[in-house]
Amino acid sequence: MLAAGLAVLALVIVCAAVAWPDDSPLVPRNGGHPEGESRWAWIFLVSALASLAAYGLGLLALARAQVRLRTVVILAVAIQLAPLGAPLLISTDAWTYWDYGRIAAVEGGNPYRDPPEEFAGDPAYPHIGEDWRDTTSVYGPAFTLTSEPIALAAGESEDAAAWIYKVIAAVASLSAALLAALLARRRALACAFAGWNPLLALHLGGGGHNDAWLAVLVMGALAFGVFGRPRAAGAAWALAVLVKWVPLLFLPLRLLGARATGRRLGFAGFAIASAAVLALATWRYQWHWFSAFGPLAANAAEETSYSIPHRLQQVGLPRPVALGVCLVGFAVAYAALLRRARHGEERLALAGGIFLLATPWLAAWYTAWIVPLAAAEEDRVARVLAFALCVYLAPQAVPI
Repeated sequence: MLAAGLAVLALVIVCAAVAWPDDSPLVPRNGGHPEGESRWAWIFLVSALASLAAYGLGLLALARAQVRLRTVVILAVAIQLAPLGAPLLISTDAWTYWDYGRIAAVEGGNPYRDPPEEFAGDPAYPHIGEDWRDTTSVYGPAFTLTSEPIALAAGESEDAAAWIYKVIAAVASLSAALLAALLARRRALACAFAGWNPLLALHLGGGGHNDAWLAVLVMGALAFGVFGRPRAAGAAWALAVLVKWVPLLFLPLRLLGARATGRRLGFAGFAIASAAVLALATWRYQWHWFSAFGPLAANAAEETSYSIPHRLQQVGLPRPVALGVCLVGFAVAYAALLRRARHGEERLALAGGIFLLATPWLAAWYTAWIVPLAAAEEDRVARVLAFALCVYLAPQAVPI
């Protein structure tokens, strides 16, 4: 099992290393369009898939044996932090965060009202993805408020901006894994499930995606709830929702589960944290922060090539039918999970996994929403689904 963990680490290091050659297409350039020799991307993809295979074998071995938690944690730290040795990988999202932060903190604009193209002379503008140049921020006000001091710290350096977001994401991903271990009965297995996951390492520590922020806040909320800190749990839920709206999917299940088990709910913490962030956001961005729902809805109306609705279209279903099948399937499954939650069985990870199967906008780094949850809940079905999604999405966004 330790050999499997070491293999994951070695292969993640290979993925990081092949981003460094000048002709590697793995570093996003020119508005996100990859340029360079495809052989580096193929080495990256083969190594990533091999690391997922080693990861799976390691989990199977850990499920059948006992190993010291400290050993698993050390490997998790190494795996999640290894991509910090690479330049920004595959996605321009971290530079987009930097640009939105600079619009507010440096340019005197409002990222919920003013798209980046209105500040085309800003040093961040050439580095963001072309699809985002005419789009206002889709992120919650807690994230946007935080992006301002990060933009000031990074200054005019794209490398500094990428490094800051990569470090935050790597630390958040690792922290989510440790929290999963804290919440699970089989702590070593839970830590490995989240902390040895190479896809999370490559897209969070490698790509700096803010999905890691969401993951650690949700896991922190669960931990606070378990250890009798309902106000802190409520505040963590509020912050998670105000980074991205995704945790709203989990809250009905959590509320029903709490009612069934008699667990105290952190309404006061949720309300206080929400009020504080929204008051600050309203002062800073006026009511324009509401407009984040506009680009978000526009994205939901589009689709990525790896989404299940798109795959259904490829086998002949008309787009409305494909979307309808996925929407109805999710609604039925979610209703069943709500009924389970009324009896104290929350299954947040499974709800998130089913949502990923239904959404038309699916990206590899979205697996950060469910992998730590599946580790903590020790839900076998959710773990299988999370692992399958990681394997399926491994080629997504790799420029081959």
